[in-house]
Amino acid sequence: PCTNPPPKMLRTTAVLAIAASASAFAPTAVLPTATRRAAAVSGPKMQLWGDGKVQGSAMVAIPPLGRPDTPMFDGTWVGDTGFDPLTISAWLDAKWLREAEIKHCRVAMLAAAGCVAQDLFTFPGASTVYDKSVKMTALHDAAVKAGSMGQMLFWLGFVEAVSTAATIQMLLGSGRKPGYFGFDPLGLGK
Repeated sequence: PCTNPPPKMLRTTAVLAIAASASAFAPTAVLPTATRRAAAVSGPKMQLWGDGKVQGSAMVAIPPLGRPDTPMFDGTWVGDTGFDPLTISAWLDAKWLREAEIKHCRVAMLAAAGCVAQDLFTFPGASTVYDKSVKMTALHDAAVKAGSMGQMLFWLGFVEAVSTAATIQMLLGSGRKPGYFGFDPLGLGK
């Protein structure tokens, strides 16, 4: 059986984790010397956008298939490795594909945070629907039995339907960038 760690050990671990994360933002005590700087300059370089080089037009993700011959893979996008084995970019708009990629990334980040949060915290009302012993690995099955997956499907479908209008306007030339909905209440995007 799993037992809880002693409170002193838990506090010590928390303090060390906080100190370690804070040290990432602390200035270094010793400035780099000329030899260190020269070693860093003489090492391998990445092709960067600011170097004025075409990024990935020479890169082929899957050599037997070659690079897709579509305007989306012209080598000017950051991270262009030519990966499109089904040539989806030939029959879908690049803006729509970027919008979908950004949306999926945001959902994945929320899902990862949710996996951790539901194991660490007990949310109000959750104990009346689910047993307290239900953790991440068994929560899906418990949610299906309780019927809450239908509610999630409804609300996610609602959000998808509302965001579809913005995506259609973007594709018709409104000037909106993929993934931008103008929602920035804290002003972090400035």
